[in-house]
Amino acid sequence: MTPPEPTRHDDRPSESTGRFAYDGLDRVIHEKARLGIITSLAAHPEGLIFAELKELCALTDGNLSRHLQVLEDAELVEIWKKTHGNRPQTLVRLTELGRQRFLEYIEVLERVVADALHAVPAERDTAAKKRFGTGWSPA
Repeated sequence: MTPPEPTRHDDRPSESTGRFAYDGLDRVIHEKARLGIITSLAAHPEGLIFAELKELCALTDGNLSRHLQVLEDAELVEIWKKTHGNRPQTLVRLTELGRQRFLEYIEVLERVVADALHAVPAERDTAAKKRFGTGWSPA
């Protein structure tokens, strides 16, 4: 019987549990358009009017509506509909859960970047040495 793995004091998975699995890359947030929506809303804690959000994210009305529905179903955004000067307006804002999950998502992305930075220089140097020979180093 193998002994249990030692308890880790951080959220990073061990090598045996898929170090590069990045389970924290939430699929709801990770989709490109939804990531843009959530990032825009995180930068505007008071929320954004539908038209402003549409412009910031370069989405059509239909695309934005569909992605907002997914985010609302996941309880990541709140949507209010009201009228302003006899015109309907939709206000969208991150929920506390949405803000928390976005910050957790960013932490995982930071690990992805850190892992990539550790891997890429070694690969780049190896490729350069193969191409230019030993003794070569980047300037």
